[in-house]
Amino acid sequence: MNLDKLVRPNIGKLTPYSSARNEFTGSAAVFLDANENPFNEPYNRYPDPLQRAVKERLAAIKGVKPENIFLGVGSDEGIDLAYRIFCRPGVDNVVAIAPSYGMYEVCADINDIEYRKVSLDDNFEFDIDALLAATDENTKLIWICSPNNPTGNAYPLDIIKQVASRFNGIVMVDEAYIDFSDKGTMLAYLEEFPNVIVLQTFSKAWGRAGLRLGVAYASPEIIGYYNKVKYPYNVNAVTQEMAIKALDELDTVKQWVDELLESRTALADEFKSINCVKHIYPSDANFLLIKVDNPDELYTYLCENGIIVRNRNRVEKCAGCLRITIGTKEENAQLLNAIKDYDRK
Repeated sequence: MNLDKLVRPNIGKLTPYSSARNEFTGSAAVFLDANENPFNEPYNRYPDPLQRAVKERLAAIKGVKPENIFLGVGSDEGIDLAYRIFCRPGVDNVVAIAPSYGMYEVCADINDIEYRKVSLDDNFEFDIDALLAATDENTKLIWICSPNNPTGNAYPLDIIKQVASRFNGIVMVDEAYIDFSDKGTMLAYLEEFPNVIVLQTFSKAWGRAGLRLGVAYASPEIIGYYNKVKYPYNVNAVTQEMAIKALDELDTVKQWVDELLESRTALADEFKSINCVKHIYPSDANFLLIKVDNPDELYTYLCENGIIVRNRNRVEKCAGCLRITIGTKEENAQLLNAIKDYDRK
């Protein structure tokens, strides 16, 4: 892969903003470089622009090197920067499976990039040949969300690797829900496939959606472009501090995941006995997609009873469907009671 040919020419020539904190390594006691207020420690200081401490800890856990990691404001920053690094507005295009996470298309529209959808089949699987047939010489990115949102299914790694080996652009693999799947992660294949960018997040299994911390894993060369284009201090000091604390709680996170997987199975079993639930799709994520009678009516009924789910009735291939996040056992019980009450009406 010739990365220089994929990167937008203006980005290749870009001289990034550089602060003294970027340029300095080592220890110092007096900071007079950034026009900060000397009072109100420690939050008077700008955070580490490269989040070195977080990356060191995360790299050890994920089995990669710190130079393979970009940290951003949620996965959305990793998504948006991919467009800004690789896609020329009004010229280039991207290809994505459909349905999938809506921000891929929103970011394409914001960046004036053509967004080409390739529909999944009725089992929410995609055809590799059809996906590649939608590409042309101006296709810079292919989006694969695995486990996919809103369908819930993960794709075998061999399928994703085939796409990466046959496509001459960048394959974006969004693994936001990977901790709930047994299909495996593409992180182990970054060296084999230098055109793959893997997105993960602290928002799902890690239970830190409020921190807004997303991760992109890729070759050091790609991460270098991410760091070149990002804003100087994109991840704030409190988020970095809380991320390090989170990385100390691996056992707790595993317990959460185990409980959610158990609850996912239990909830799916309960849905089987409810008349208005017509189909429960298999899930590799922390949510279930179910097909129901009168989805709009049921959605409204749940809202009126203080229970918010996601109405996917108007999403391609998801007619009649609601997407339901796995909650606590108490929240799941409230949901089931409400749907059963509705079913009896």
